[in-house]
Amino acid sequence: MPENSLLREIVLDTETTGLDPLQGHRIVEIGCVELFNHISTGKVFHAYLNPERDVPAEATIIHGITDAFLADKPVFSEQVDEFLTFIGNAPLVIHNAGFDMNFINAELTRCGYQRLPSARAIDTVLMARKKFPGAPASLDALCKRFSVDLSSRKLHGALLDAQLLAEVYLELRGGRQPDLAIGAAEITLESLVESRTREHRPPRPHAPSTEESVAHETFLASLKDPLWKRVS
Repeated sequence: MPENSLLREIVLDTETTGLDPLQGHRIVEIGCVELFNHISTGKVFHAYLNPERDVPAEATIIHGITDAFLADKPVFSEQVDEFLTFIGNAPLVIHNAGFDMNFINAELTRCGYQRLPSARAIDTVLMARKKFPGAPASLDALCKRFSVDLSSRKLHGALLDAQLLAEVYLELRGGRQPDLAIGAAEITLESLVESRTREHRPPRPHAPSTEESVAHETFLASLKDPLWKRVS
């Protein structure tokens, strides 16, 4: 498949010091997972960031990230170029996109960079609510719905959550349908030839009985001016 026919997307998640960048809250972790045609390539971007402020205890309870842990980590401005290079122009798959986009754009604005347009974001919360109206749409709930392994998720984490979301996103789009791929791979010329091999059966007699022969001759005699009796 030519490279330009592949769809590149980035699954993205952040952890922050709070809920609102307008109140001075900052990003403390960014995790990104690269997808091609909705399948993870294994390439990631991951960074812990010094928010240049304290991390409230209520935030640490959620993600486990402390002031002491972030003390020697780079600030956003030191990672922004690598982050922007990784995401490129790809659509951004985000769970509750408005939250993360607001924080990312606040950080970009602080560094003098152009904001990312909201149209780039694919919000998996909206996808889930459309697909399962009235059902819980949290990442945990969707992982359980799709049997995505949550055993490693003791706390929120940007990279881990992006990896889980990549699996959920694939399921929201219809899943891999592996049985179809495996079945197609197993169809070979030999299997087709074998499937067409039939059990040998002796020929059955098709000669008419005496009664059938008499009935046929009687029918022919009843015909007026048959073609086979005409003289050319």
